[in-house]
Amino acid sequence: MEQFKTYALMTGLTLLFIWFGGMIAGQSGMIIAFIAAAGMNFYAYYYSDQQVLKHYDAQPVDAHSKPELYAIVHRLTQRANLPMPALYIVHEAQPNAFATGRDYEHAAVAVTDGLLELLTEEEIEAVIAHELSHIKHYDMLIGTVAATIAGAIAMLAQFGMFFGGGRDRPNIIVTLALMFIMPMAATIIQMTVSRNREFMADEGAAKMTGHPEWLQSGLQKLDNYARGIAMPEADPQTAHMFIVNPFTGHDFSMQQLFSTHPSTEQRIARLEALK
Repeated sequence: MEQFKTYALMTGLTLLFIWFGGMIAGQSGMIIAFIAAAGMNFYAYYYSDQQVLKHYDAQPVDAHSKPELYAIVHRLTQRANLPMPALYIVHEAQPNAFATGRDYEHAAVAVTDGLLELLTEEEIEAVIAHELSHIKHYDMLIGTVAATIAGAIAMLAQFGMFFGGGRDRPNIIVTLALMFIMPMAATIIQMTVSRNREFMADEGAAKMTGHPEWLQSGLQKLDNYARGIAMPEADPQTAHMFIVNPFTGHDFSMQQLFSTHPSTEQRIARLEALK
């Protein structure tokens, strides 16, 4: 069922992109958008995970190099009935973690040095359970495709006036309105999907460990430290993947509306309700 939901959302976002192409450039715009969407979805499905791991210079680890971490992940995968994901360490001081991969057999979990140094074993287990919940619900693929399509819509809007149209192309006022409205709408959809999935992963982690308080304390620590420690390699396209936003300490305008994560206070409150 979760896999079906994932593909349904991917299809919906792709159709939105194609429709937008048609609105600003008629039939030729739809064809261009369809070809672009097919290529982007293919790349996102098969290669986005390796690109993300490479971007953060994530180093693979195993039971010999990180026995404590491996034991935690192995125990939780047995509990969640999941295959063992590949494990990676990101040599960053900011405490954080993310999951990536297109399906159960191609999943990876990465944690930073800062996270392993800051959290207790119970809190680390809760964070890993959160990431495994993302894997369980195919959230990594959904987030990647949503971000890709949102970026593509923004790009298409910038070049919309240069697409050749025809008789089926809308008037210039409609085109200009769409060029402003659609990128913002696509971004809001992306952020809404991401925030909802974070709540779901938090709940999944609480059920997997049986201790919501472990994730509550872990999230509070991660949020506090992320505000004071920057992640130099972080970029907006991958921010949605982390358990806490790597840009938490930055002062962006309209931060809550366009944040990839719910506030830590909201997440802790929801976890409190599960006790």
